[in-house]
Amino acid sequence: MKLHELKPAEGSRHTKKRKGRGIGSGLGKTAGKGHKGQKARSGGGKGPYFEGGQTPLQRRMPKKGFTNARFKTEYTEVNLTLLEKFDANTEITPDFLKQAGVVKQIKNGGIKVLGKGEITKPLVLKVNAISKAAQEKIEAAGGRVEVI
Repeated sequence: MKLHELKPAEGSRHTKKRKGRGIGSGLGKTAGKGHKGQKARSGGGKGPYFEGGQTPLQRRMPKKGFTNARFKTEYTEVNLTLLEKFDANTEITPDFLKQAGVVKQIKNGGIKVLGKGEITKPLVLKVNAISKAAQEKIEAAGGRVEVI
């Protein structure tokens, strides 16, 4: 057997039905959808939650709870490993991080520095939030932190 002699197993492949391609194809004119009606239309048929006209379950259930998701504070997180590349005594602000390409966008809460990684240089951080571990590591390296 050679590579060009390989063929799929008998009966494992089927030719695609070409609907709406003339009377002789057997699936012309209405393309196997019958005459008129909801199921013959494009996008026709009923949705997965349709219950024959009865009020669907998700509309019968009462609304419950409260969500404050639209107004929650989200921080753009930055780890210490990303700050290690800056020179000693550099003043790091949210705008500086964006210009340096460390973060693409600053979320509504601002920048939060997390403690993953190690830092060896003293840096001056002016950020919106910082974890305790990150603050301890920065101060141990001789830097200082200011929460805006």
